[in-house]
Amino acid sequence: MNKKNLVLIGMPGAGKSTVGVLLAKALKMPFIDTDLLIQQKENRYLQEIIDAHGLDAFIKTEEDAILGLDVQNYVIATGGSAIYSEAAIKHLKASGILIFLNTKMYQLEHRLKNAQTRGIAMKNGQTFIALYNERLPLYRQCMDIEIDCSKKHIETIVEEIKNKFINL
Repeated sequence: MNKKNLVLIGMPGAGKSTVGVLLAKALKMPFIDTDLLIQQKENRYLQEIIDAHGLDAFIKTEEDAILGLDVQNYVIATGGSAIYSEAAIKHLKASGILIFLNTKMYQLEHRLKNAQTRGIAMKNGQTFIALYNERLPLYRQCMDIEIDCSKKHIETIVEEIKNKFINL
């Protein structure tokens, strides 16, 4: 089997953390959630970091957390804003396969009831749909595999990724 990391990218609410945990179990691989790494390191919630230091500082903190990863054969769930750092994406691609969990806007809106407090890297006044439209081409530009998550159960998504990974 492949000795690369499986790196999940996508919008907040796409299911990166949930899929990541189940995928790691299914493949008997360790799991890392970069949002949790940041929270542990900073001893604060993501939203508190954004509120205290601003968006640019948060993106730099996220970049530093990703650049600090030196792992092999892990499932990694990234924050939705990881794609704003070219250095972070290069680092992740060097040792991993980037899997874009493409989730439709209506599903994201349904899942994200707490968008204002969740720690989503958004500019002041930016709408979630504007953020979605801004990020979608960035995810597609850096991904290796796209998984359409529309109307699929988590288990189906995990199985789809698992099958693609085993066949790489």
